[in-house]
Amino acid sequence: QVQVEESGGGLVQPGGSRRLTCAASGSKYFSILDISWYRQAPGKQSEFVELIGGGDEEYSDSVKGRFNVSLDNAKKTSNLQINSLKLADAALYYCNVSSYDGSPVLGIYYFWGQGTQVTVPS
Repeated sequence: QVQVEESGGGLVQPGGSRRLTCAASGSKYFSILDISWYRQAPGKQSEFVELIGGGDEEYSDSVKGRFNVSLDNAKKTSNLQINSLKLADAALYYCNVSSYDGSPVLGIYYFWGQGTQVTVPS
């Protein structure tokens, strides 16, 4: 079993920056395949933000050029650096960790965190 926890959210002024962290923990032997970030604003559907892992990086058009993602496989964490914040970026940010134990061919397991709130005052 893998536990996922996001942190770093808070109140950020328009144009400001923030670093969010997604940390995976639990079984000693699991490895991370990739980590995806999503966000959900009040009254709106969940939106894909970024993915990183396995040599791939994918970005939503809405954040390309403003957000940067990194992955530390040894620490099993991902950081999402959000810059030049807009009102539209205010949302609950959460991550999904896809992991495996030993080899991906044996099965890939997905775990979600509860999210961290980013608030942008108008």
